[in-house]
Amino acid sequence: MIAHDKQLLDDLALLEEANSLQNAGFISKEQKDLIKKQLPDFKNQKYILVRLGFFLLGSFLYGSICGAISIVGMVGDELYFKICCYIFAGVGFAGAEFLANQKYYGHGLDDAFILGAILNVGFAIGITTDGYELIIAIFMAIAAFVMYRRYLHLPSLLVFCLASCAVLFYGLFEFGEIGKTILPFAAMISAAGFYFSTKKSIHSLTESYYYNGLLLANSFCLILFYLSCNYLVVRELSIMLLGNEILPGTDIPFAYFFYAFTLIVPIIYLVQALKTKDRIMLWISFLAIGFSIYTIRFYHSVLPIEVALTLGGVVLFAIAYFSIKKLKEKERGLTFKPDRINHSNALLNAEALIVASTFGMKPGVKPESSPMEFGGGGYSGGGSEGNF
Repeated sequence: MIAHDKQLLDDLALLEEANSLQNAGFISKEQKDLIKKQLPDFKNQKYILVRLGFFLLGSFLYGSICGAISIVGMVGDELYFKICCYIFAGVGFAGAEFLANQKYYGHGLDDAFILGAILNVGFAIGITTDGYELIIAIFMAIAAFVMYRRYLHLPSLLVFCLASCAVLFYGLFEFGEIGKTILPFAAMISAAGFYFSTKKSIHSLTESYYYNGLLLANSFCLILFYLSCNYLVVRELSIMLLGNEILPGTDIPFAYFFYAFTLIVPIIYLVQALKTKDRIMLWISFLAIGFSIYTIRFYHSVLPIEVALTLGGVVLFAIAYFSIKKLKEKERGLTFKPDRINHSNALLNAEALIVASTFGMKPGVKPESSPMEFGGGGYSGGGSEGNF
């Protein structure tokens, strides 16, 4: 099913480990370069801006091919306009397969053809079904999952997660008012089920090249679980989908549950992240806490905004200060010491840049050694010894 050579995928995992060990100081750059020479590698791009540039170039190439086909196809009757997106999707699949055979993996060019194929599948089904959202979401989810399994393309997996949510939502819409009413609970249960399923798959994983995909799906489930029963999301969707008019002094059904869910779940995320040392869950918990505060303030402004921001800053400063004081001397577990594997010199480089720009300092250049050697200097003349 996978288009790429599995041995190359294993070698890529080894190269990533070698880069991590070099950044941590366990091996030297020469040792890492030696490992890289001995292991074949894909044509990929690690720098996001360069990859984005190749993606734009690939999109232009993809569009040029589809445009050339359209010039020929428009000569025919109106049938072409009904099948053109299927042809464009086929071009995307063919281009992705060709680039995979040329060992392009996460390069940017392959991104354009893979995502273009998925997008054209959605357009094609939309034209055929007159914009039937549920069918469009189903076929886009299938296409995205096939692309991920075939090329291990992480953006395609993200499209699959979003399309799967659309399938759930539009599927419940088919049941009318009942489906729209139980939508938050159905999304919450589905997210929890897939979260534990992906977590179990990660623990029992034997093929390392599936790890990033499972981690992405697992993190997506955490976000979906929180948003599914967030009070602000549920209330606004109930107004939008059900047409409920919430009068002053009234509230949505099960409001206390959604309030409690909005406040408790981010704290559970935070505690679990600190307990398991899960960095991604920790960041998600911070974002969830911030969105929960925004949710409460959106409907209940207890303090003026300037007072609330000031008090919030004081509280965050106090938490950060005492946390650093408590953790800075710890050597194990949760600690404030830099991570040897995932450290960065960005702050140090930024500090040096600020100092240099402030005082107008320029890097010192060591002058080339002069071929004429001066010595002595018993008197004021350079190199003079008091004799000829």
